Amino acid sequence: MRATHKENHLIARIGWLRAAVLGANDGIISTSSLILGVASADPSGHGALLAGVAGLVAGAMSMAAGEYVSVSSQADTEHADLARESKELASDPERETEELAQIYAARGVETGLARQVAMQLMQKDALGAHAHDELGISEVTTARPVQAAMASAATFTAGAAAPLVLTVISPANLLLPIVAAGSLLFLAILGMVGAKAGGAGILRPTIRVMFWGALAMALTTGIGAWFGTAV
Repeated sequence: MRATHKENHLIARIGWLRAAVLGANDGIISTSSLILGVASADPSGHGALLAGVAGLVAGAMSMAAGEYVSVSSQADTEHADLARESKELASDPERETEELAQIYAARGVETGLARQVAMQLMQKDALGAHAHDELGISEVTTARPVQAAMASAATFTAGAAAPLVLTVISPANLLLPIVAAGSLLFLAILGMVGAKAGGAGILRPTIRVMFWGALAMALTTGIGAWFGTAV
């Protein structure tokens, strides 16, 4: 008997990978920007660490709550579509079979064969067939709110911890350049890791995440310095 060949596709990672990269990226950028903004306003650096810790806690909770609400909305929409499809299957299975057959025919399957395929799939799992081929809902891409929230909170915390560590070990007179350079390095590593995990090229994602991180840090540093001088 021939062994079944199972392939591991990168699309299976999309649910947690998107949330994880977003969380870590936001953790590094928002926390480092907050630290740099406060430090540039107060060169002594006394408030920078406190601001960073507060930003980590608030940001992690915000990411978890926002991701949970967002993905829950997607899940609610999926459930509503599945409930409606289930009612349609119960009330008019013949029409739903023909609808499924037309989907396969539109993809290039011969009309008669498309009807046979639709009938066989309907006999095995009618709702599953319509969910996958009509609604585009599958086990791989279905919304998972708790998983997304936990991934975002955990990775935000990990990302935010990096500039915090730099703040702790940096002398006050070198805090700004060390935190800025170190955070950009962390962003570059994140960009490379995320691109590798997603099967994409490394250069463009790395440049993209470093550009936006540098812009955010430059803006907050400038604002902090302006307010510090004004006060």
